[in-house]
Order: sequence, then C-alpha cells, then structure tokens
Amino acid sequence: MEGNARFEAEDTVRVDPRFQLLQAVNCPDLKREMNKWYTAVPPLTRCNTGLTPVDYFGRTMVANLPEKIKVGVVVVAVGGCKIELFDKENQESYISTAPEWMKGMLKQYDNSPYGRLIELAKEAQKKGVIKGILLHQGESNTGDSLWVKKVEKVYDNLLSDLHLKANDVPLLAGELVNVAQNGVCASMNTIIAKLPQTIPNSYVISSEGCTAAPDKLHFNAAGYRELGKRYATQMLTILKRTNKK
Repeated sequence: MEGNARFEAEDTVRVDPRFQLLQAVNCPDLKREMNKWYTAVPPLTRCNTGLTPVDYFGRTMVANLPEKIKVGVVVVAVGGCKIELFDKENQESYISTAPEWMKGMLKQYDNSPYGRLIELAKEAQKKGVIKGILLHQGESNTGDSLWVKKVEKVYDNLLSDLHLKANDVPLLAGELVNVAQNGVCASMNTIIAKLPQTIPNSYVISSEGCTAAPDKLHFNAAGYRELGKRYATQMLTILKRTNKK
C-alpha cells in the first residue's frame, strides 16, 4: 500500500480538494505536518514514497459521489513488511528483527505503525465516519497459509480499538501482480482469495490486467492507477447497496 512506482506529472495536477489526506508523518519539504488535513496530492504515504492504490481510489470516489461529500484517507504503510508488523500484540518482536533498510521507515511511525494508524483514525473520526479499510499486502507473506487469520486479527483489533462494527466497515484487499503479468508473488493471490471465507464483509480486488514494473513484484504507475480505480468501484458498489437498505 506504500506505493513503489514514481508518480508522474499527470498524478500531481487536478486533484479534487474534496479528496483529503490526513498526514501520517511530518514532511517539512512538502510543508505538511502530521495530523493535519491536506488535498491528497502524492506522495500520500511518507515524504518520499510513490504512487499508491489509494491515489486513484480517492479520485475515483469523489468523481462518483455528490459534490457535498468529501473523501478522507489515512495512509500508514511500510513497503516490504509482513502483516505481522500490524499485529499490535507482536509488533515489538517483529520490529526487533526488522532489516536495517526498514528501520528508518518504522522510526517515522515511532516504531508502531499500528499505533499511528489508530491515532490518526481517531482524529479522522472527529471529522467524519470510517467507511472502509483498504489493504494491499502479501508479498512478504507469500505462501503463508495463516495469512488470512493474521489479517483477521488485525481487522478485529482495528474494529475494537475504533469502536466500529464489522457490518459497517468492509475490508477491501487487492491481489498482487497477477500470474499473467508474470508476478513473482502471484501464487499469493490464491491465499488472498480466501479472505471472504473468514471475514464475511471483505472483498478481493482483482489485479488482472494491472501492468507490472520490470521487477514483476510491484505494479507500475499505470497498474497502480487501475488497481486504485477498482478499489473505488467496489467501494461505490458497497455504498450503493448500503444506501438502498
């Protein structure tokens, strides 16, 4: 979810101010402060990160919702991490063995990405209603048959800590680079596909046709744009169904 591809000129113009970001880290060069709202111009994750599925999720959402509605996002992500990093009971043991290249990222979240996510989500609740949780992770857990249960634990903790109900807050999880794109972790998609069997209010976002970067591990910018739009299409469908009840 951190986003690996460099954003391009087209990604930094014409961002509707109804699409808002609650800044997760201090970025003096961007003139952004943690815990403050800004128009969601990339980078959305940290000061020097790239394009993420959230970019075009939010843009597509506001383009398809009434003008009076704003969409706010909180983005807390660490590229290359296992899902265990967001398990609040076991994050310390994970961080203690984290590779050197990850430690700088973790420090920006005060060595608790989950804690930062909760802190910001509570701040967001002062301005609006949490409508969903987006997840894009799995490369580092490829082949882990327990991944679904680990995700369920993180999801349940989020619901509990934010006083949310599962029926009201869907979990949207995206596939990794698809087998047709020669994705090096494409086998993980068969595990991701099992999420709805364990978490009833969860949805898997297809990555079929989303173009990959040369490393075949990440998407390229076009791939992230398309994947983000698909997250939004699913979320809009859920909202439409909910509003009819």
